[in-house]
Amino acid sequence: MENQQTLYYEFAPTEEGKMTIDPAKTALLVVDMQHQFISRDGLDAKLARERGMFDKWEYFFDRIDDIVVPNNKKLLDFFRRNQLEVTFGRIACHHKDGRDRSAVQRRPGWNNILLPIGDPGAEMVEELKPLDDEIVVNKTTDSVLSGTNYEFLLRNMGIETVVCTGVVTDQCVASTVRSLADAGFEVILVEDACAAATQQLHDAEIMIMNQIYCQVMSTEETLQLIEEQLQEEILV
Repeated sequence: MENQQTLYYEFAPTEEGKMTIDPAKTALLVVDMQHQFISRDGLDAKLARERGMFDKWEYFFDRIDDIVVPNNKKLLDFFRRNQLEVTFGRIACHHKDGRDRSAVQRRPGWNNILLPIGDPGAEMVEELKPLDDEIVVNKTTDSVLSGTNYEFLLRNMGIETVVCTGVVTDQCVASTVRSLADAGFEVILVEDACAAATQQLHDAEIMIMNQIYCQVMSTEETLQLIEEQLQEEILV
């Protein structure tokens, strides 16, 4: 997605060829695709209706239903079919009163998230439900890496590239992408498998992160890249 770049990179040299990855060292990471946040009958949608604000969130839920969930499902099916690593990060605290949450998840407003482990709202939506053998890490921070053992798990499995999806683009997804990049992982951010509250917030964050923290790609571009690498391995 070459048009998604900031002024910082307009003078950067154009590299020949395209990104190459090792599928065996690549993991899919689905971030916070949980009932509370993305279901039309979840708590966030319920609160928006009670406060007479649901019309402002219509874009978000439409994008989730029409674009983000279907594209996450495509990616999940592809990774599972090819026996590639699938992982999930979710917001879920250990104490019912949420005293183990980080400060960012206690702030007044939308970010005041009290979602204990075992709460139905903490579960991934049914279409994206993890399989028994897939890794799910519980976080009380925005980043999947901060405060969890996710980085250690990736290192143990020899993962070098993380394909990141989820919600919301400008908060937990962005924090996770930056943490992964700083930790030395290559990151693919699947633009049409993510969502923010508005298109403007989504586009702005995508543009800021592209090239320095990640390579922004579409679902189809990501699948094509990995498929080509898998085919090359068969031919060798």
